[in-house]
Amino acid sequence: MSEFAFQANHTATCFKTYGHRSKMPAGGTLSKIETRAKMRFIDNLVAQVFHVPRCELCAPTRRAARTAFARQVAMYLAHVVCAVTLTHIGKYYGRDRTTVAHACRTVEDRRDDPNLDVFLDFLEGALRAWVQAQSRSEAA
Repeated sequence: MSEFAFQANHTATCFKTYGHRSKMPAGGTLSKIETRAKMRFIDNLVAQVFHVPRCELCAPTRRAARTAFARQVAMYLAHVVCAVTLTHIGKYYGRDRTTVAHACRTVEDRRDDPNLDVFLDFLEGALRAWVQAQSRSEAA
């Protein structure tokens, strides 16, 4: 799926349809440890703000609509903010990469709601702040 493909070692265009841009980390790929840590942080953040159990986000079935949307938001944040590939996100949640792509499109389409847009901006900001703090602590 070339629309969502990442090019190593330079700025990758994510969601060409929606105009989002994301930068790959130096070296082109996230290590498995970095990816897992980011995914766990996203899970905890999303579970807290959506008031759903963290274990429900990785459940093998859809669950309630609120839980399914929380999972879609977590997938969206991992892809847009942290530049995790659709394949890695899918493996983490036990789903196919096309399901992750659908989740990202769904969340992006629902951003037309101003309340949800502000809410997602807040989550993106919190996640970016955490990622920056992690990179500063690793550099020190």
